Amino acid sequence: MRVGLIGNPNVGKSTIFNGLTGMRQHTGNWPGKTVARATGYKVYNGVSYQFEDLPGTYSLLAHSKEEKVTRDFVYFDDYDALLVVCDATALERNLNLVLEVLEITNKVVVCVNLLDEAKKKKIDIDLKKLSNLLKVPVIGVVARDKKGFKELLDELKNVAYKKNGFIKISYDKFLVKDIYKLKKFVPNNFLNDVNVLLRFLASDYSFINAFDFRYKTNLMRNLEAKKIKEEILNEYRLKGVQKEDIEVLMMETVNERCYEICQKVVKYNKKNYDFKERVIDKYLTNKLTGIPIMLGLLFLILWITITAANVPSDFLYEKFFEFEDVLYNFLNSINLPLWFTDMMVHGVYRVLAWVVAVMLPPMAIFFPLFTLLEDFGLLPRIAFNLDKVFERCSSCGKQALTMVMGFGCNAVGVTGARIIDSPRERLIAIITNSFVPCNGRFPLLISLITMFLITENSSGLMRAFILLIFILIGVLFTFIISKVLSLTILKGIPTSFTLELPPYRRPQIGKVLVRSLFDRTLFVLKRAICISAPAGLVIWLFSNLTVDGTSLLKIFSDFLDPFGNLIGLDGVIIMAFFLGFPANEIVMPIIIMGYMSLGMITDMNDLNLLKELLVNNGWSYVTAICVMLFSLFHFPCLTTVMTIKKETGKWKWALISFIVPLLLGTILCFIMNQLFLIL
Repeated sequence: MRVGLIGNPNVGKSTIFNGLTGMRQHTGNWPGKTVARATGYKVYNGVSYQFEDLPGTYSLLAHSKEEKVTRDFVYFDDYDALLVVCDATALERNLNLVLEVLEITNKVVVCVNLLDEAKKKKIDIDLKKLSNLLKVPVIGVVARDKKGFKELLDELKNVAYKKNGFIKISYDKFLVKDIYKLKKFVPNNFLNDVNVLLRFLASDYSFINAFDFRYKTNLMRNLEAKKIKEEILNEYRLKGVQKEDIEVLMMETVNERCYEICQKVVKYNKKNYDFKERVIDKYLTNKLTGIPIMLGLLFLILWITITAANVPSDFLYEKFFEFEDVLYNFLNSINLPLWFTDMMVHGVYRVLAWVVAVMLPPMAIFFPLFTLLEDFGLLPRIAFNLDKVFERCSSCGKQALTMVMGFGCNAVGVTGARIIDSPRERLIAIITNSFVPCNGRFPLLISLITMFLITENSSGLMRAFILLIFILIGVLFTFIISKVLSLTILKGIPTSFTLELPPYRRPQIGKVLVRSLFDRTLFVLKRAICISAPAGLVIWLFSNLTVDGTSLLKIFSDFLDPFGNLIGLDGVIIMAFFLGFPANEIVMPIIIMGYMSLGMITDMNDLNLLKELLVNNGWSYVTAICVMLFSLFHFPCLTTVMTIKKETGKWKWALISFIVPLLLGTILCFIMNQLFLIL
């Protein structure tokens, strides 16, 4: 049996999918987490089930790419049953989607999840009565404990063979008066033609295209159908109804039916059942306290990451470079050419070892902390608090979610932009995502803060505070550039959107650790390793290939030196950023290699010696600030650029995403350098 799992965001749909299939599909306590279809399998009582975990959606009147995936599955895919998941604590809101699905098909089992939370809030639901009203099976479950799963599987097996009735929504007579003129253009595959015909009138072109592809009706290309459609719409316009209003009228009708059903099946035994959540939200979403609290939490995460990552990072560094000697001696012992051994060990392996030693500890600390906040329900509150600011930038609050995801990895932030409905606003979020420093840029920023901007005896709190200031500079320019883009190449006004503030939930510590380590940390690390290996080869070649006794690295850095001096840098620094394009973690080692004229990438664990080397090569605190600004605002890494190309489908946007931060960083460094020269 092929079963599709659908539901509103944040109802535990992916948790049910994981419990049924034993997979680790990523879940989260904020809308839009499932941004792709996942497939899993289960064998129970001789029946083999194939489950499809579909992106969360509030309605089949879809707008975002991910919502359209779910809508097209419901309308056009070949499935044996649909499992529609609802939240027991917010049933009225969730029934909207249930009723829309029941207009299309009666191969439905309704799953009411989170019964344990409803019990805590003294909310009673008469599941049997709800089943009678909907005319389909309704099963109550507690997904975390896998309670009710057996009953769920049994009903899924039965629903494919039962001939259930189906619920019918009575739309306004005026709204449906003439639409049956189009009936002959629609196949007899749907229980309720009204829903399909109204959608056609509402001009959801992606729906019509999917319709044409599936049934070969050529509906949009059929002149007769288009003519009849325009006649109906003209009649609507004469009575003050635009085609955009059709969706609204459909939704209002469905919402009224949801209210009627809930009045009969839901009983609230405690009036202030959500009192604690309201009190917390009073502070977390308050105009005066919301953003300061969020900044405080970010500061705390940065401080813990900075303080705790040093010891494991030093340990990994020591062990990897101990093994480097073993590897070098082994390759020599089997009589490989010396140049090849040097290239593989001091080029490829050393860069790999450096990236793992520098990236792994901060990510292993940052991602679990970040995921805990996500599970608790804080990320949607961040989007809520920043929505007004993004609206003034002609963008939308969901960009805040992608921006926060960029702290771990900008490529992940770019992928997360799928949750934004508007293509224009999605592009703005993608182009500006690299303004938030990813995990790979933290080591460089922290090292320069420690060496040039604080004293030797300063605590980790001071380093975290200064790092927070630079992050806020990146956020500020995210707002500014978003506004500039919306006034130039991506003109438009901000769209409205629905953002659910989910209930606060106790994070599942064990699952958070496993998920953040395997699904995030190791995933990002694997991608960095795949890119840093060839990068190590290129860096070694630049350092060891010579022209008239001068290395290519020296030739190019000397060429870039005059330009670097204009913006407070030098040729070696600019060359390091370009050679560090595959992975931001290796920028500082390349700078050291360039100054020491070594043929291999190197590092100085002693920051005092490193500062002495940098100062001897012309560095001042002005240089350090310019390097930090350029690290904050320069082209995204290779992984992110490739992700942008994949997400947008065009090299044009990948190129713009490369040029915009590079241009901004160059201008800011030039202004900063000239300002200090004048002063």
